[in-house]
Amino acid sequence: MPVAKTMSSDLEALDRLEQKVKLLVATMGRLQADRDKLAEENRRLAGDLDATRTRLADAERGAAEIVALRDERESVRTRVSELLEQLEGLNL
Repeated sequence: MPVAKTMSSDLEALDRLEQKVKLLVATMGRLQADRDKLAEENRRLAGDLDATRTRLADAERGAAEIVALRDERESVRTRVSELLEQLEGLNL
Protein backbone atom coordinates (compact mmCIF):
# COMPACT_ATOMS: atom_id res chain seq x y z
CA MET A 1 0.00 0.00 0.00
CA PRO A 2 2.72 2.49 0.68
CA VAL A 3 3.78 2.36 -2.99
CA ALA A 4 0.24 3.11 -4.19
CA LYS A 5 -0.08 5.93 -1.68
CA THR A 6 3.25 7.39 -2.80
CA MET A 7 2.24 7.14 -6.46
CA SER A 8 -1.07 8.81 -5.74
CA SER A 9 0.72 11.55 -3.85
CA ASP A 10 3.19 11.95 -6.70
CA LEU A 11 0.36 12.15 -9.25
CA GLU A 12 -1.40 14.80 -7.18
CA ALA A 13 1.81 16.84 -6.99
CA LEU A 14 2.26 16.41 -10.74
CA ASP A 15 -1.36 17.55 -11.33
CA ARG A 16 -0.78 20.64 -9.16
CA LEU A 17 2.44 21.38 -11.05
CA GLU A 18 0.61 20.96 -14.36
CA GLN A 19 -2.08 23.41 -13.26
CA LYS A 20 0.54 25.92 -12.17
CA VAL A 21 2.38 25.60 -15.49
CA LYS A 22 -0.89 26.10 -17.41
CA LEU A 23 -1.68 29.15 -15.30
CA LEU A 24 1.82 30.50 -15.92
CA VAL A 25 1.49 29.96 -19.68
CA ALA A 26 -1.88 31.75 -19.70
CA THR A 27 -0.46 34.61 -17.64
CA MET A 28 2.53 34.94 -19.97
CA GLY A 29 0.18 35.05 -22.96
CA ARG A 30 -1.83 37.86 -21.37
CA LEU A 31 1.33 39.75 -20.46
CA GLN A 32 2.67 39.47 -24.00
CA ALA A 33 -0.65 40.68 -25.42
CA ASP A 34 -0.62 43.59 -22.96
CA ARG A 35 2.98 44.40 -23.92
CA ASP A 36 2.09 44.40 -27.63
CA LYS A 37 -0.94 46.59 -26.98
CA LEU A 38 1.13 49.05 -24.93
CA ALA A 39 3.87 49.12 -27.57
CA GLU A 40 1.27 50.03 -30.22
CA GLU A 41 -0.19 52.71 -27.97
CA ASN A 42 3.32 54.04 -27.36
CA ARG A 43 3.92 54.29 -31.13
CA ARG A 44 0.60 56.08 -31.57
CA LEU A 45 1.35 58.50 -28.77
CA ALA A 46 4.83 59.16 -30.15
CA GLY A 47 3.21 60.07 -33.47
CA ASP A 48 0.74 62.33 -31.68
CA LEU A 49 3.61 63.98 -29.82
CA ASP A 50 5.50 64.63 -33.07
CA ALA A 51 2.38 66.13 -34.63
CA THR A 52 1.83 68.32 -31.56
CA ARG A 53 5.44 69.49 -31.64
CA THR A 54 5.03 70.40 -35.30
CA ARG A 55 1.85 72.36 -34.56
CA LEU A 56 3.59 74.11 -31.67
CA ALA A 57 6.50 75.11 -33.90
CA ASP A 58 4.04 76.42 -36.50
CA ALA A 59 2.20 78.39 -33.82
CA GLU A 60 5.45 79.84 -32.51
CA ARG A 61 6.43 80.91 -36.02
CA GLY A 62 2.98 82.44 -36.46
CA ALA A 63 3.31 84.31 -33.18
CA ALA A 64 6.72 85.63 -34.21
CA GLU A 65 5.28 86.74 -37.54
CA ILE A 66 2.43 88.54 -35.75
CA VAL A 67 4.93 90.39 -33.56
CA ALA A 68 6.96 91.37 -36.63
CA LEU A 69 3.85 92.59 -38.45
CA ARG A 70 2.75 94.62 -35.44
CA ASP A 71 6.20 96.21 -35.25
CA GLU A 72 6.06 96.98 -38.96
CA ARG A 73 2.56 98.46 -38.59
CA GLU A 74 3.76 100.70 -35.76
CA SER A 75 6.71 101.80 -37.89
CA VAL A 76 4.37 102.66 -40.79
CA ARG A 77 2.09 104.60 -38.42
CA THR A 78 5.05 106.58 -37.15
CA ARG A 79 6.23 107.39 -40.68
CA VAL A 80 2.74 108.39 -41.81
CA SER A 81 2.34 110.59 -38.76
CA GLU A 82 5.66 112.29 -39.52
CA LEU A 83 4.64 112.80 -43.15
CA LEU A 84 1.32 114.33 -42.07
CA GLU A 85 3.15 116.69 -39.73
CA GLN A 86 5.43 117.75 -42.58
CA LEU A 87 2.43 118.36 -44.84
CA GLU A 88 0.76 120.46 -42.17
CA GLY A 89 3.94 122.45 -41.85
CA LEU A 90 3.86 123.39 -45.54
CA ASN A 91 0.64 125.40 -45.09
CA LEU A 92 -0.75 124.53 -48.48
